Amino acid sequence: MVRTVHLADIFTLLNGALGASALLAYMAFLVDREVGYFWLGTLLLPIALVMDILDGRIARRQGKASPFGQELDSLADAISFGVAPAAMAFAAGMRGGWDAPFLIYFVACGISRLARYNVTAEALSEASANPGTAKVTHFEGMPIPTSLLLVMLLAILAATGRWQGMLPFGSIELGPFAFHPVVLLYFLHGSGMISKTIRIPKP
Repeated sequence: MVRTVHLADIFTLLNGALGASALLAYMAFLVDREVGYFWLGTLLLPIALVMDILDGRIARRQGKASPFGQELDSLADAISFGVAPAAMAFAAGMRGGWDAPFLIYFVACGISRLARYNVTAEALSEASANPGTAKVTHFEGMPIPTSLLLVMLLAILAATGRWQGMLPFGSIELGPFAFHPVVLLYFLHGSGMISKTIRIPKP
């Protein structure tokens, strides 16, 4: 398999590796309570986005776009822009029992959105006179890297002391579990990713 990996695929793997590193950093923060780990994880995610942008540009410039690269890109994005932002929310204080379904929903929406994009790209390619060259002209639903907007918001809240037990809108006890209303932002963003009415032109 290594012999089939192109330069663009290496950047894609770096994207996934940075997302996985962010996950480990958030876990280290929860275990050791060293705030530096939280900020390390947060710093790695924008760098993962840079890798995600570069892999596409390199693939197009070298003419090395492939189904393997497309699937690899989706898997890396699911980690860096789906699972890692949800883990960040958990580390930032959204650890109530009622928070979990919303974070899981967000990740599921991200995975579904990536799968839909891949199917759309494949259908366009098969319908094209030159298979493999057709390009998706727009995003249907919010692209999963837009989850960095949530990452940026949580970073601002953490920097201003509005995290952990001080999250905006506080905490609500519903039965045996707690619910932090701010987690609804993840629900809204996840819903935006799977929307069929939101269409964003693809550069």
